[in-house]
Amino acid sequence: MTSRAFIAGCAGFELTPDETAFFRDARPWGFILFRRNVDTPEQVRALCNALRETVGRFDAPILIDQEGGRVQRMGPPHWPKYPPGSAYARLQGGDPVVRRELTRLGARLMAHDLLSVGINVDCVPVLDVPVPGAHDVIGDRAYAKDPATVAVLGRAAAEGLLAGGVLPVIKHIPGHGRSVADSHLALPVVEASLAELQRNDFAPFRALADMPLAMTAHVVYTALDPDHPATTSARVIEEIIRGHIRYDGLVMSDDLSMQALSGSFRERAEASFAAGCDVVLHCNGRMDEMAPIAEASPLLDNAPLRRAEAALQRIRHEPEPFDPVDARARLDAALAPTA
Repeated sequence: MTSRAFIAGCAGFELTPDETAFFRDARPWGFILFRRNVDTPEQVRALCNALRETVGRFDAPILIDQEGGRVQRMGPPHWPKYPPGSAYARLQGGDPVVRRELTRLGARLMAHDLLSVGINVDCVPVLDVPVPGAHDVIGDRAYAKDPATVAVLGRAAAEGLLAGGVLPVIKHIPGHGRSVADSHLALPVVEASLAELQRNDFAPFRALADMPLAMTAHVVYTALDPDHPATTSARVIEEIIRGHIRYDGLVMSDDLSMQALSGSFRERAEASFAAGCDVVLHCNGRMDEMAPIAEASPLLDNAPLRRAEAALQRIRHEPEPFDPVDARARLDAALAPTA
């Protein structure tokens, strides 16, 4: 059965009858979980199974934001804490080889945690490059403040997830690190020149353009399109994401319920698709918002379907051999001096 080009959230620890009926009828391509959906490993596993049952696809993507630090939906007592991305750049005196190995190890451990409960997509790595004076919505979530280090450690994290059978999502394409507002609450406007954006903000995304999934930034770049954020800007998606960055993977919007966007939820979805997004994302689980987004979402076909299938093909393999106990001990020992 053909999916519709949207990803949806749900309200609680288990599906309500209304949610079950809605998902069976709307047929989203995938789902996303938040802290409100996470209790115990057994509960998360049962919820993932129930979500997939509604759409009849055992491999339906189930996403989560499990970055570490302040953005970690699964945590103690059932899952360990992970550091924010910035912690890896400080490890072992800055030795680049060691930093890369440990970043990959941390992501491989997260993949083990996620896959064990049925989650197969992690919205990591954050490839944004913070600049002085920017809002701290990115802050320590970024691996570093220079694009070269962000690219190296971002790739290490992505490779760790893929090795563990979990798809990475590069975000927030083409760059959120320079914004002076939190796009959850307001629309950030970036006034840097195109040359500076290409040199700094866009560079990590160009370096990881082979990754299967990307999430857009609800950010206006005045040098490109002063009237629309990247998510709803055909110029940004065509000329920068598909053009300059050369990204041919699946592009999903950031959450359409964020206050950076304007218009009705149907209008937000339609604008995102018109600009070139393959899939739209809605996170808060509110049925009154999901219904118009589902109605505005086309069937997944042609190039978006090709990209979606290519992404899932990247994890149709057994995870690489892995000892989570030994790996956790190594990561904890490396992190101890920075704690």
